[in-house]
Amino acid sequence: MAKKPEPGQTIVAQNRKARHNYFIEETFEAGLSLTGTEVKSLRGGRSTIAESYVTAIEGEAWLVNATIPEYSAGNRNNHEPRRPRKLLLHRSQVNKLIGAIQRQGRTVVPLMVYFNEKGRAKLEIALALGKKAHDKRATIKERDWQRQRSRLLNRT
Repeated sequence: MAKKPEPGQTIVAQNRKARHNYFIEETFEAGLSLTGTEVKSLRGGRSTIAESYVTAIEGEAWLVNATIPEYSAGNRNNHEPRRPRKLLLHRSQVNKLIGAIQRQGRTVVPLMVYFNEKGRAKLEIALALGKKAHDKRATIKERDWQRQRSRLLNRT
């Protein structure tokens, strides 16, 4: 179930499978350290974060494996599409994420990239725990039951 955009938000990319593959425990909003051509390419809306993840490198959070395609009108100073990008978070948030990754075996997954009402590129990330196959089946079963129950209630 994808999150609906708030007023003033423009969603650029979503990771639709994240809520299917993980139990989402806590979400954070992070800024992205981007170059000019990356911002222009993001506004075009062709980026993907489906295979990306967040990792800790030297005490900082980095977005790895996200694809922002090259800007078509860019020159030789265009950016590399799959380069690691630094996340802008408060120190306490970074420490919380790093601790959860190292001690508790959690995963930090990106949920969506969007532009806020001020026009700044933001990334919604989540502290998550991976689902097993039986957990995924139970989730699908519960969702189907809720759908069927609402249909039955609407008939009467």
